[in-house]
Amino acid sequence: MTFFTSEYECKLDSKGRLVLPARIKAQLPENSGNELVIRRGFEQCLIVYPMVEFKKVFSKISGLNEFNEEYRKLQRNFLSGVVTVELDNSGRFLIPKNMLTYAQIDKDSILVGMGNKVEIWNPSIYEKHLIQDPGELSKLAEKYLNE
Repeated sequence: MTFFTSEYECKLDSKGRLVLPARIKAQLPENSGNELVIRRGFEQCLIVYPMVEFKKVFSKISGLNEFNEEYRKLQRNFLSGVVTVELDNSGRFLIPKNMLTYAQIDKDSILVGMGNKVEIWNPSIYEKHLIQDPGELSKLAEKYLNE
């Protein structure tokens, strides 16, 4: 089972490659090989999935009815922002320039483990999406985790 957690500060090299932190790399499912899938996030970040996890998402989105206009619009916009990359022998992967532009990532980045996926953020944009008030976090936890 994939289980990504924590935050990692990372730097891109001059070619736009990112070294996957060892703790994240260690959590990659063996059956995913070296393939990762990157997609544009709903917020201004990038989402990285092991191939096995992305196939679950792909199954849902590709299974939508193609005769429904909203479904087609979702499929088009979601899938056009997806690229498959491979980890090299050094544990690096190349992030396409258009994706770096979308997420406003230049050199510094924050990787955030999100269970079955990892988000890649520009550090200043990431800060804006964090909850600053512990009370707000408590209320969200109560609302969604209190069962």
